[in-house]
Amino acid sequence: MRIVIVGGVAGGASAAARARRLSESATITIFERGKYISFANCGLPYFIGGDIKEQGSLLVTSPEMLKNRFNIDVQTEKEVTSINPIAKTIAVKDLKTGVDYTVGYDKLILSPGAAPIKPQLEGIGLPGIHVLRDIPDMERIHALINKPKLRVTIVGGGYIGLEMAEALIHRGCDVRLVEATAQVMPPLDPEMAAFLHTELSSHGVMLLRNVSVTGFTKEKDVITINLSNGKKMLSDLVVLAVGVRPETALAQSARLRLGPTGAIAVNSQMRTSDPDIYAVGDACEVINLPLAGPARIPLAGPANRQGRIAADAIFGKKTAFRGTQGTSIVRLFTITAGMTGANEKQLKQAGIDYEKVYIHPMNHASYYPGAKPLHLKLLFNKKDGKVLGAQIVGQEGADKRIDVLSMAIQASMTVYDLEEAELAYAPPFGSAKDPVNFAGFVAANTLRGDAPICHTDSIPGKAFLLDVRTEKEHESGCIPGSYLIPVDELRSRLSEVPEKSIIVAYCKVGLRGYIAQRILMDNGFTCLNLSGGFTTYSLVDNPKKA
Repeated sequence: MRIVIVGGVAGGASAAARARRLSESATITIFERGKYISFANCGLPYFIGGDIKEQGSLLVTSPEMLKNRFNIDVQTEKEVTSINPIAKTIAVKDLKTGVDYTVGYDKLILSPGAAPIKPQLEGIGLPGIHVLRDIPDMERIHALINKPKLRVTIVGGGYIGLEMAEALIHRGCDVRLVEATAQVMPPLDPEMAAFLHTELSSHGVMLLRNVSVTGFTKEKDVITINLSNGKKMLSDLVVLAVGVRPETALAQSARLRLGPTGAIAVNSQMRTSDPDIYAVGDACEVINLPLAGPARIPLAGPANRQGRIAADAIFGKKTAFRGTQGTSIVRLFTITAGMTGANEKQLKQAGIDYEKVYIHPMNHASYYPGAKPLHLKLLFNKKDGKVLGAQIVGQEGADKRIDVLSMAIQASMTVYDLEEAELAYAPPFGSAKDPVNFAGFVAANTLRGDAPICHTDSIPGKAFLLDVRTEKEHESGCIPGSYLIPVDELRSRLSEVPEKSIIVAYCKVGLRGYIAQRILMDNGFTCLNLSGGFTTYSLVDNPKKA
């Protein structure tokens, strides 16, 4: 059997290695238009920033290693330009010699990836304007940031934009980040992204939100960036990080079906509309698990699994790709943001009846030195409590909690399951009631009706706002119009609470508000607890503080 793979990196290289493990007799060839067959593209910003010292550390494997260990023929700097599915051949151009030739296949795996988006703007092709997709891109940027206070403008606040902002600050650059929308990191909901805005500003990044780039001009070595607000900004270097689009030209040359997202449509075994052609990685369309609909989620983890599954399918194995939920994580200076499943924007768009809760626990036992707060948002189905999504931001411990919640989503677990989750505990690592448990407690109490909640955007208009924090906390900042009764005084001051009003109790993070709520409800009052307390209120209602 002749297996031809177009593209290496995560999906293609994984498919090749898996195919060889399944068959010693198959002929396996990888065509890669670049110089490097498999490299850690997620590590590129960390080399630029200096965290990774040796460029060779980014090379996952080499053509020599694949040949010697797996007997895989790797053809680098060879671009596949078209596919003839009837003849079952591909057209190849040797980029070093310019020679064109054809190669036959029995099974073809497409792993072309996704290309950085370069908006059609005036001056977009000027020298000094770069993207970061591969090692040559990285080398070009790394070579240019060799003097202090270099003015660098990053366009786009997604994963690459944030990682590059951190890397360039570490290199002593003067960094500006231009984001066309109201927030960075689109998979996060706005109030959770607010923590990232604060972190960027506190580390010297000039953050411009709700501002887009309209064009570029250049005089000598200085790039002038024209902005949608009418202002101009001077920069020595520009990094475009406005997203990626799937590379589908080859698929279109073979008349393969594209899905509604514009990526290559595949089934659960990564097979395209042609039974002998498979597609994996960033170029293909997948199913978003929580939303049960098509999506493009360009992440390395799913690409690796898809490559393995495509090879399995070629050799008759019944493994299938379950879909993906977009589990991801980003470090930004001192904080980490993790996310999995659907966000609130997606759930609204899909018309799913959901609820959300916010908690702000410590990452481990508060009495053990070094405890740091975590900020956790949990999204779940209002009818059955099924976990739909989660977002966590904090200095420590966000990574392991988002992984737990990712598995909960994949296993179709509910908030009631989170209540009972048994997680490792010792004071340096967690709490006897882990933040994951607490999220389950709060969500389950809400669904059971034991502790009804409201949110900043859903406080009843004529509600009596009750601040149950201390007088000092109240004076340092409160919801306008709220009335102060510290929770420890509430039982003796119930006469001050209007009996016929809806009471909305709030504290700093929600726990004292819940205690006050139970006191009031057991005394015949109608009471809602403000989820996440004043901490979440401050993020949602006062974005300038973030």
